[in-house]
Amino acid sequence: MVDSLENPLGEDAIVTDLRDDVALRFKAAAEKLERAAAHCRIAAKHYTDRNVPAGCAHAFAAIGDIALAHEAIDQNAKLHAGKAQISNDPGSDT
Repeated sequence: MVDSLENPLGEDAIVTDLRDDVALRFKAAAEKLERAAAHCRIAAKHYTDRNVPAGCAHAFAAIGDIALAHEAIDQNAKLHAGKAQISNDPGSDT
């Protein structure tokens, strides 16, 4: 019988899955930031052309993409906060 706290796939199986999830979130964040940069370039063009409503729309879209990227990075940071050890943590080896 397997103990309920023991991972039957082995300890590294969870770590690998978490690392893959973290990598996917960073890739998603990078894509959102690249999309935000594109919106900023388009917004700049619209403002140069004196098309303020279109410029505002793209500026607002850029902010949204930045927020989505920030959420993905925040998720990774929260996961890391639960895993990182501080030298004075009870039971810490470092």
